[in-house]
Amino acid sequence: MIGSLSPAQRERDVERVAGGLVDVVVVGGGVTGAGVALDAAARGLSVVLLERTDLAAGTSRWSSKLVHGGLRYLAHGEIGLARESARGRAVLMGVTAPHLVRQLPFLIPDAAGRDVSALGGAGGRLGDLVRFSVAGGRGSLPATRRVRADAVGRMVPAVRPGRGGVVFWDGQLTDDARLVVTLARTAAAHGARVLTGATVTGVDGATTPSLGSAEVHADVDGEALTLRARTVVNAAGVWAQRLAPGIRLVPSRGSHLVLRADRLGSPSAALTVPLPGSRSRYVFALPQADGLIYLGITDEPVDGPVTDEDPQPSDAEVQQLLDTVNQVLAEPLTRDDLVGAYAGYRPLVLPESAGTGPGDATADLSRKHLLAWDGPVLTVVGGKLTTYRAMAEETVDAVVARLGGTARSTTARLPLVGAAPRPALDRMSAPARLVARYGTEAPEVEALGPDLVVAGRPETVGELRFAVRSEGARSVADLLDRRTRIGLVPADRARAVPVAERVLAEES
Repeated sequence: MIGSLSPAQRERDVERVAGGLVDVVVVGGGVTGAGVALDAAARGLSVVLLERTDLAAGTSRWSSKLVHGGLRYLAHGEIGLARESARGRAVLMGVTAPHLVRQLPFLIPDAAGRDVSALGGAGGRLGDLVRFSVAGGRGSLPATRRVRADAVGRMVPAVRPGRGGVVFWDGQLTDDARLVVTLARTAAAHGARVLTGATVTGVDGATTPSLGSAEVHADVDGEALTLRARTVVNAAGVWAQRLAPGIRLVPSRGSHLVLRADRLGSPSAALTVPLPGSRSRYVFALPQADGLIYLGITDEPVDGPVTDEDPQPSDAEVQQLLDTVNQVLAEPLTRDDLVGAYAGYRPLVLPESAGTGPGDATADLSRKHLLAWDGPVLTVVGGKLTTYRAMAEETVDAVVARLGGTARSTTARLPLVGAAPRPALDRMSAPARLVARYGTEAPEVEALGPDLVVAGRPETVGELRFAVRSEGARSVADLLDRRTRIGLVPADRARAVPVAERVLAEES
């Protein structure tokens, strides 16, 4: 199996890593850390990735599952950031992971206000121009256009009838956590050692000057592990200050609500409604392939230190999301319509000139990323899921320069595990849902068993088996909350736990 993260492979990696010397230790198994590990390994560097819990256990699994072109950045005049987002989207859709990204229309109905709808159309057309300016962007998405009332009703049946709207297009991930796992497996295929359940407890800088290395100390399943690294990349996101206390972060919380798609008439487009009082923030009702809708997203400052516990939407955020989308619905949503909710932290970088008072809006902070050296530790923080590859490339460029090398990044033309050109994916005989999650590996997943994990949901027992055998899943939470997203609906998760426990017992 290419890039296998099997239990046996993990045992071998722990044994080989202990006491060794590597070019790069990456701390953090989110999209940034996995992207850095892949970029470095693909350049021929020796790499170890250490993640305290599981791949995508933090921020990276709590996104809106979008690969977006930066419409909001354009509203703030950040053309460069919008181009970087459009470039990242084009690479993902065209080269690195066509199976994980699909085109998704976004509808701004006139029911939200004609002026706002027109503004959204103008922003969409500006986004089209930005997309045309990047390699691979011109033909990747349809153009922004106006639609009539009958088209609005077909796209999102729950919208109040009688008004037209504007449609722009963007990219949607099948699953953000799946992208992270696929990045990590591709890094492993290029020689990286990927260890989850590995908490970094300390980094001693340049303790062996003749080798120019640092000692990295970790706890791996309760056992102490020490290795040496020429460089350490701190990609721990909102927890980055634990290794780099000098970094100025202002975490914000982004929350989503989960409901059944039939509550909005099983829409084919993402309903897009401006947040009252804002000209650049929207609430999205995002249809998913599993029959759910994610309604989000908020942007709230986080009071106090960030803990290891998963954040939860506040009561005020729940009400804000419902009130905003209800402006355009024929039948308002209520809390009784919700089957789940989730929230995640954004690791926003605070500019040196910014204030830190309670009135400062995290929504207005830039989504640019930051690189900062402290001895042998290079911290990379900020940015967006869409721009992970560019962040990783810049990070490894800095590492290579520190090591005195010249190797350049190849990830813009490197397909991830399971990737193939869209025509080849469309010709596959496996179920389309599995192809959209596993790409060319879908037939192997299908062969592991068609039984459903939970009646009424699409996930199969074969997917759980594949997650343990090849994707590094080691717990019920790994299986239900990250390799699949059954856990987003607590009632479904409760029914799935016995099946997950049985698979773990049989496969581990």
